[in-house]
Amino acid sequence: MPPTLQGSVGLTSTHLTVVALVVAAALGVASWWVVRGDGGQIVVPATATPMSDQPTALEFVPGGESASSVALEESSETESAVVVIDVAGKVRRPGIVTLPIGSRVVDAIKAAGGPRKEVSLTVLNLARLLIDGEQILVGIPPPAGVAAPASSALGGAAAGSTAALVNLNSATETDLDTLPGVGPVTAAAILQWRTDNGAFSSVDELLEVSGIGDTTLADIAPFVTI
Repeated sequence: MPPTLQGSVGLTSTHLTVVALVVAAALGVASWWVVRGDGGQIVVPATATPMSDQPTALEFVPGGESASSVALEESSETESAVVVIDVAGKVRRPGIVTLPIGSRVVDAIKAAGGPRKEVSLTVLNLARLLIDGEQILVGIPPPAGVAAPASSALGGAAAGSTAALVNLNSATETDLDTLPGVGPVTAAAILQWRTDNGAFSSVDELLEVSGIGDTTLADIAPFVTI
């Protein structure tokens, strides 16, 4: 009968049991490490960045326009609804004033603090509509060689400087022809308006003359008076 493994190497059943237990323990430890390694890896899902409550340039509003486009349009409308005027001379707060479109000369002077006590406003058409970018000289003459603007308020001896302006109610066709943007045809139209309607009560009434629009009025206004 061939010898058994137990007999050839001198192993007893006790030895085999111990070996089996050691192998089982090793397998158990290996399994535990595998399970522990897998369980220890925590996958953190990527979280979305919170969206800001504020609208972005790509956010759209009803009507198909972006929020930035609407803001630009509103800004443009706001800018176009005002006139910027330089009020200089004998006022309490000379400088730049910004007024709603449709404001008049009297509003610009009030915005600059009003005239000083010694200044007379009798030579000024306080009801004239303001033109964006114009300068109003209060109580001081214009620089030498420059015609006084129609809105200038000159007090004292300076009042005589308005003689350099073309008076719409007494000017001849030749006088009117010297104005910027006015030729013989327009000059004749001004005289005809004066014949039909009487004297001008404000420079702005030039808009009622055939051939004179806002642009031409803006060119003429600094050089005329009533």
